[in-house]
Amino acid sequence: MLRELRIKNFTIIDELKINFETGLNVLTGETGAGKSIIVDAIGLILGGRASPDMIKTGSKEAIIEAYFDNQKHPFLEDIGVDSDDGIMIRRNISAQGKGRVYINDISVSLQTLAVIGESLVDIYGQHEHQGLLKKDNHLIFLDSFGGLTEKVVSLQTLYNEVISLRDKVNELKKRISERSQRIEFLRFQMNEIDSANLKNGEREAIEEEMKILLNLNKLKESSETAYSLLYDSEGSCLEQLSNAASKIRDMLNFDSDAKELFDIIDSTIPQIEDAVLLLRKFKDKYNIDPQRLIELDERLELIKRLEKKYGEGVDEILKYRDKAEEELKDLMHADEQQEAFEAELNAKDNELKVMAEELSRKRGVNAKRMEEMIISELHELGFQKAVFKINIKKKDFVTANGIDDVEFLFSANIGELVKPLIKVASGGELSRIMLALKCIEIKEAMGNRPKAKGQRTLIFDEVDAGIGGITAHHVGKRLKTISNDYQVLCITHLPQIAAMADNHLKVEKIMGKNSVKVAIESLSDGKRQDEIARMLSGKVTDVSLKHAKELLGV
Repeated sequence: MLRELRIKNFTIIDELKINFETGLNVLTGETGAGKSIIVDAIGLILGGRASPDMIKTGSKEAIIEAYFDNQKHPFLEDIGVDSDDGIMIRRNISAQGKGRVYINDISVSLQTLAVIGESLVDIYGQHEHQGLLKKDNHLIFLDSFGGLTEKVVSLQTLYNEVISLRDKVNELKKRISERSQRIEFLRFQMNEIDSANLKNGEREAIEEEMKILLNLNKLKESSETAYSLLYDSEGSCLEQLSNAASKIRDMLNFDSDAKELFDIIDSTIPQIEDAVLLLRKFKDKYNIDPQRLIELDERLELIKRLEKKYGEGVDEILKYRDKAEEELKDLMHADEQQEAFEAELNAKDNELKVMAEELSRKRGVNAKRMEEMIISELHELGFQKAVFKINIKKKDFVTANGIDDVEFLFSANIGELVKPLIKVASGGELSRIMLALKCIEIKEAMGNRPKAKGQRTLIFDEVDAGIGGITAHHVGKRLKTISNDYQVLCITHLPQIAAMADNHLKVEKIMGKNSVKVAIESLSDGKRQDEIARMLSGKVTDVSLKHAKELLGV
């Protein structure tokens, strides 16, 4: 059960502390006072998506804390979090977009928080009843009620496998019909690539060699001049270095300090000799037949033509050739592949039909039970003459959701034909039908769990939209009944519901000169009478106060 909620620097809230009790907790206040912001904060504590925009202007981070008592949780024990004394959840939302989550002061992931949150609280939003107007949602409601969601997921998985196999079979049939032309074409491509006798890195090597050939005259002139200067001329560098070394050797006879100079010159001569040998090789290299340039140019053009067809670079061309060979092998064995795929498709298709039929049978059983439970709930909510039907039509083919077309039908009075909700249900009626759905959902979800009063928290965010009068009284009674087994938090504008609260909290927006502050107060008897009087007539008067006391049974 949610015992305490602390909110700091969240949207328009500076700092707020709220204490909740067992039973029915009601939050009231003027429109825009901040009631739904509190629900949003609880949503974040349960693992909802956060944004830096949620942080109050001028603050660096928002902090939301919630304490749940009597919530020993086996999952927390598995990850090393002790929950014997309850669960304290803290979530920090940073302006930089980085958030942190702590459970009992142990840092956990957002995914872990979401898992824990699902077991603590259910939130039913104020606009959920609009989903009833969408026929596609009716099947989802029915499957959720009957606990068939996992079976639907299994059917969808099998359905996708069947579609994939069907696509493969159709593709193979198409390929087989075009096989002879394709085989001939692939063989032509492979022969064209093979006859080129390509080698990896060949284009780069050709381009490098062509760069040399295109600058051959300059290269020959430079290499021959350098060779002449170093060796093959009168007074060449090597000759002069040898003469210099001889003279320095003579100096050594009279001055030992010349030894270092001699060693430098003497060691340079072999290096120059090595350079001469290299230059001679370069000279020979540049004595190339001009025909070579023509050959290289033709080879490069061939590679470029192949690149346009098969991919940029020799590597890609060769990869294309390998893929063509693989496709050719597949085509040669396409008949066997088609037979194998068709056999698998038939088996999967039959399995899918059996699964869809079984799912349809269970939906039929669940629909009858759901109708009875919905009608019972609608009676509790003031629809004494209401009729609710679930119309299931079988399709001739299987879809991702099976073979059933499901639609909810409704009539508020006996004698009237049941019709689709979108044609007959008002906003208030939709709210009550949705509440009835939520009530039976709660019964189904919790029915097999051991009941401990108030152990789980249910939040209803203005689910009473569009109703009033005696209907509001019936809705309040139903929420009160639910609160006998679960802690209920209800945001409402209806005094009939507020009057049934075990804990009445008033949310108020206080306007300052340059700021807005949200305050919350747990109302004592006198203040509670004033608040319900305000809810009845918009202001506290003798008449509204009298009516408020009547609602409260004072």
